Amino acid sequence: MKSSQTLRSEAKPGASDPEIRSENKKKATDTPKYRLVYEDLHSAIKTGALRKGDRLPSEAELGRRYNTSRITIAKAVRDLQVQGLVSRHPGSGTHVLASIASTDHVFGLLIPDLGRTEIFEPICNGMMRSPLAKPHSLLWGHSMGELAQQQKEAEELCHKYIAQKVSGVFFAPLEFTPEKDVVNRRIASAFDRAGIPVVLLDRCYAPYPLRSKYDLVGIDNRSAGFLITQHLILHGAKRIAFVARRLSASTVHGRIAGYREALFARGLAQQQDLVCIGDPEDHHFLQAVLRDSRPDAIVCANDITAARIMQGLTTRGIRVPQDIRIVGIDDVKYANLLPVPLTTQHQNSGDIGAMALVTMLQRLEKPDLPTRDILLQTKTVLRSSCGTHPSSAHKLT
Repeated sequence: MKSSQTLRSEAKPGASDPEIRSENKKKATDTPKYRLVYEDLHSAIKTGALRKGDRLPSEAELGRRYNTSRITIAKAVRDLQVQGLVSRHPGSGTHVLASIASTDHVFGLLIPDLGRTEIFEPICNGMMRSPLAKPHSLLWGHSMGELAQQQKEAEELCHKYIAQKVSGVFFAPLEFTPEKDVVNRRIASAFDRAGIPVVLLDRCYAPYPLRSKYDLVGIDNRSAGFLITQHLILHGAKRIAFVARRLSASTVHGRIAGYREALFARGLAQQQDLVCIGDPEDHHFLQAVLRDSRPDAIVCANDITAARIMQGLTTRGIRVPQDIRIVGIDDVKYANLLPVPLTTQHQNSGDIGAMALVTMLQRLEKPDLPTRDILLQTKTVLRSSCGTHPSSAHKLT
């Protein structure tokens, strides 16, 4: 568990005024033009020069004002929209949604899998890169010990955040432990009693398809499972297994639901249930999958499962994709570096982090908002493992 890390950027200690001016001038030179436009509009909203309900000038007007292209202006305005600061409607223009709160907040980050599960580091980076993060600080900690130790340290960190009276907590519930449901509910209840808002990252702790009462920011897992399975079906796969670990998070159950819907939509629902739950590193489990399911393709719950299944198939002399096609979900950074580059569903983890911060600030401003699921869409990344893309270079479709 590590000490606090802040989202706030500060000038170098001891820097003289000329040094600071020089650094600022260099920063302005290095900053992309769309970012300068974004920061100018963002500042206008923050200072009240642009108020809630005000209409922004058209993209053409802004292009003339900043002496840049409409594409650059559109990119800057899109970033404002992602932050929840403006809304864009064809025919009526772009309007300011809300003023930016100037109150500094200290938020807690409770992610037991930080450093272990690949998606959470870019999620945190997305929070820190958000312009809305500048006035605020983020406290964080994680465990690299055994799963039982993670449960203990997660609860300890929960109580530390309560003692520090943080403004809110970003919580990614535990998975893979028999006691995870009890521990997750206990942590959420403790924050509830302390009056500390919680925004869930990636997953809910309630069993799928049930939902807790807390805001959640992640991807549409049901859609992801549907799309990656549909891709295999459209390219000729007939017996498609789904492989996942036991005690996985509710996200995996959403992906299984999407997998089954894709089979049903394409008339393959009458085949035996080929959902296989077990340890992908256990050669006995993999042997049972191959013997009982006889798959010509496997949808893996995530990329790490796909990597382990691929390794197990290779040791048996089974070729990917010639003998069995493999796909994953997440598109982690090593997916393109596997012996056979992995076809997968890409999720933009940085956008999840940015949207989580927006959601938390909105929750603080309006505590009575209804519970929200902010689910980002995924894109299919075609690589060699699905047998439909000859090169290892990926392409988003």
